[in-house]
Amino acid sequence: MDNSTLLVLGPNAWVLLAVMLVLAAVVWRSALDRHPAQMLVAGLRALIQLAAVALIIAWLSDRGAWAFAFVALMFVVGAWTSGRRVAPKGRWWIAAIPIAAGVVPPAAMMFAAGVLPFNALAIIAVIGQQIGGAMSTVTLSGRRIRDELALRNGEVEAAVALGFEWPPARSMVAKPVAGEAVLPTLDQTRTAGLVTLPGAFVGMILGGASPLDAGLIQLLVLISLLLVNSSAATVTLWLSCRGAWSRPAS
Repeated sequence: MDNSTLLVLGPNAWVLLAVMLVLAAVVWRSALDRHPAQMLVAGLRALIQLAAVALIIAWLSDRGAWAFAFVALMFVVGAWTSGRRVAPKGRWWIAAIPIAAGVVPPAAMMFAAGVLPFNALAIIAVIGQQIGGAMSTVTLSGRRIRDELALRNGEVEAAVALGFEWPPARSMVAKPVAGEAVLPTLDQTRTAGLVTLPGAFVGMILGGASPLDAGLIQLLVLISLLLVNSSAATVTLWLSCRGAWSRPAS
């Protein structure tokens, strides 16, 4: 096995990628009744985007300032992706608010403490994971809150009839489900090293870092994601309870 990688790469890897992608599309269609093109396009996009990003990151490796431009692009794409899931016919750009609320404070704290260096690779790797975590949280919590409010609309209206304002009335219904989007991150953190070995941890070990250093870096990432995702879910709840995703009636 090549010592530079965790898996054995070669022609078999490409064949296996194609087979697994096709099988995923088949299951997506046959068992979950979704359009298989969604799965196939996602896989092909991942291939193209990862190839392009690998080249860009290599170019940015000694250009710290440009890393922030790339992070800004990641942020915009994350907000668009999440916003279109939560409010496809509404104010999708509102997703930028909870994502920023989740990412900016932890990232600023890491810079201020000197833990996150002004290095392009470190900036893209760490903040990119935080943006991705916030994006997923906003998508899951936003959709879950939206569906719960629609399902239990009668309870919300009953609370308003009793004298509650709309935001508190919606919050009573939405708050119990808003945090469900953070549970995967919470479980991943609780079981780190027992159920899964995070990729960054394994990569640093293979790259020659000491186990203690690799573990500390991975722990910083995991704990920062707890703060990122819980903050993103909180702001998503706050916005949803105030009807921020909906376009004003004309």
